Amino acid sequence: MAYTDDELTPDNSVLHFYAEDLKRRRTEAGVGQAQFAREALVAPSLLNKIEAAKRLPSKELSVLADARFGTGDHFQRLWPLVIKYAYPSWFRPFVDLEAAAAAIRSFEVQVVPGLLQIVPYARAVLEAGRLGPERVDELLAARMERQNILTRNDPPDLWVILDENVLHRRIGTPEVFVAQLERLLEAAEMPTTVIQVIPYAAGGHAGLAGPFAALSMAEGPDVVYVDGHLQGQILADPAEVKATLRAYDLLQAEALSPAASLQMIQTAIKEHA
Repeated sequence: MAYTDDELTPDNSVLHFYAEDLKRRRTEAGVGQAQFAREALVAPSLLNKIEAAKRLPSKELSVLADARFGTGDHFQRLWPLVIKYAYPSWFRPFVDLEAAAAAIRSFEVQVVPGLLQIVPYARAVLEAGRLGPERVDELLAARMERQNILTRNDPPDLWVILDENVLHRRIGTPEVFVAQLERLLEAAEMPTTVIQVIPYAAGGHAGLAGPFAALSMAEGPDVVYVDGHLQGQILADPAEVKATLRAYDLLQAEALSPAASLQMIQTAIKEHA
């Protein structure tokens, strides 16, 4: 199916602006859609969908477009903004808030937090949801882009508490899972990152209701993101934020010390290697 120009509304979103501008630059350069698709090593049908804002562009396509049409780094600069559209609409506000946070407190029960996932582990997590290959690729690219907040000049303080279950639920191949656990050790070496583990021996704890993240904002009130089966929820009510922060304090008290937590991760690596 070919999409028509009147379906594009570049004023509505960055995604639509990217799509309209890519098609305009390609047309002005006298490059046919099929020809550009061959150069980009993508199917013509996929390029048609990208130019109609029905699919997300890749970073590689953005680099090629800049080089092919002499646009400097125009499309490469747009790409991080566009890639947020990989996420469901209800999650995009959290991505913006996360990027603006001064501190992030994350608690996970089943998987490593997205901010610390390596590519093959993240892919295995996404594929477990029975998503199509194109959708997995889009979400994977968006998740990796999200992680850039940890390597910028002013990264947020990141405090991660994991249920011990995360260290034993092997996702991906043994090699992938070991590499992911090693990534946790590497992250813990950063001065802005702390990782703790709540051992099985702790029994019941304040996080049994499920994973969540609390964001302390540089400006404005703190917020909380609570994960859910179909979609998550952002909470800003002061009473709810206060209750969540208290729950996190209790989790910190129940967790092993950072040093003991890293030892437990190292033990898990030996078990899965």
